[in-house]
Amino acid sequence: MRIAFTAPMKPLDDPVPSGDRTMGRLILRALETAGHEVSVTSRFRAWRKDGGIDMQLALEAEARREAARIAREWRSDGTRPDAFLTYHLYHKAPDWIGPALADAFDLPYVVIEASRAPKRRTGPWSHGFAAADAALARADRVAALHSADLGCLKEVVPADRLEVCPPFLDEAPFRDAASSRSAATSPLRLLAVGMMRPGDKHASYRLLADALALLAGRPWQLTIAGDGPCRTEIAGWFDPARVTFTGALAEDDMPALYARHDVLVWPAIREAFGFVFLEAQASGLAVVGGDTFGVPEVVADGKSGLLSPEGDTTAFAANIRRLIDDPGLVARLASGARANIAQRHSLASGAQRLDALMQAAGATHAARSGTLPS
Repeated sequence: MRIAFTAPMKPLDDPVPSGDRTMGRLILRALETAGHEVSVTSRFRAWRKDGGIDMQLALEAEARREAARIAREWRSDGTRPDAFLTYHLYHKAPDWIGPALADAFDLPYVVIEASRAPKRRTGPWSHGFAAADAALARADRVAALHSADLGCLKEVVPADRLEVCPPFLDEAPFRDAASSRSAATSPLRLLAVGMMRPGDKHASYRLLADALALLAGRPWQLTIAGDGPCRTEIAGWFDPARVTFTGALAEDDMPALYARHDVLVWPAIREAFGFVFLEAQASGLAVVGGDTFGVPEVVADGKSGLLSPEGDTTAFAANIRRLIDDPGLVARLASGARANIAQRHSLASGAQRLDALMQAAGATHAARSGTLPS
């Protein structure tokens, strides 16, 4: 199947690393692994930090001009695809391009990673909310990355077009880099990975620093990988004798970094699922994380990691303490982490699910439009 792709939240070649960018790239790889031909049809970015009707109307006009340009290209060179796929859709990043082209060329339309906040129906994001809802209603298949999003999506997407597609990664580089890792040591080698920016990341680092302060008498060392505008402030929260800052690292350097550590520690304040949890588990690290949104769907509590209530500093510290005091538990969770990735979150499993998603979308579109699949 020839698939046209766009990511209104963030283009896949954006220079700023993020789990969102990584997941988008992996979706392309998985579809290609499954035998599909995927082309990035547009780099148009609909996401904006702040709302407002004038801004959103201007964005819509720009998006519709982009859709018209693409339509002219498809008609002139005969490159009409078989389906249109949009990655990451919500009120701050609505998709005007995909639905317009899907309608113009009678294509199946698929959305992966959709979320919906009904409180945005009114207010500064109302236009973006309505546009996202219209795209969801048009979609032949909608896949959320975790079940926490299903409740609100069901208000506009029929149940037979809605499903959960668990996030996945290419586990091979992480597995291979970790193949020679030694057993957990004392002091326990902790790792945190995250951008240092205001908002939820800032809050996660604050909780982590406070939790480790409660464990001052225990043997641990922490490495923090990440950078951003809050780095100076965040660095001041940690004991420099026990914490090493690497700055931002290239993607190719991450497997080796994970392989040098025993446990990933990340509070995950208001994170959708936290891509670092997948990378850590693929590397055979035990996980200490926050029980928020989709995290419990990628970290098996008690089997591949230990989760604590979101924002609970004392409980988060207690879980780190358990691992410091019990190397056997670290080993059991590490084994469970590798199994969790192999069984549910590998590239192969992602390719299989996405292939089924696209095939189902084609069948649904044929039924809705009264035509047979091509």
